[in-house]
Amino acid sequence: MRRFLDSLYGAAGLLAGLCTIGVLVSVLAAIIARQLSFNIPGTDAYAGYFMAAAGFLALASTFKHGEHIRVTLLLNSLAPAGSRRLDIFALAVGCLLAAAFAFFSVKLTYDSWLFNDISTSNDATPLWIPQTTMAVGTILFFVALVDELVRRSRGLAAATSQQTHE
Repeated sequence: MRRFLDSLYGAAGLLAGLCTIGVLVSVLAAIIARQLSFNIPGTDAYAGYFMAAAGFLALASTFKHGEHIRVTLLLNSLAPAGSRRLDIFALAVGCLLAAAFAFFSVKLTYDSWLFNDISTSNDATPLWIPQTTMAVGTILFFVALVDELVRRSRGLAAATSQQTHE
């Protein structure tokens, strides 16, 4: 199971990287097209879609590599047992918030599909398509938080960038 989850987080991180390249390609295409006096419809919208996809798909991988911002001043000032309890509490609250975020992301995507909601930009893209990456990213982030909560509850050390790069 550990290998599967790590592969899942890695695949999402890889897709996030590809989406970042998609932002670059979209912006460059728009710039080049303007310099050559023609327009490629939707490049601005697609750059935005790729940017949002990159951000959401990277959530789980970034979290599992210990790269999310954490305020460790309080954790470091507590005794190890208190620090562990506070960390578990914070992860539990994070799980609740991520579950709500994932639920409403999936609901938004489903509603956009159900009502045939399309972009108001000149690309007229069905919005459920780019919103799917948000839904998938938030679900994976929720899974990563639950995964880490289980690990920490079992007494395992928190994931850090040092541990994951070894």
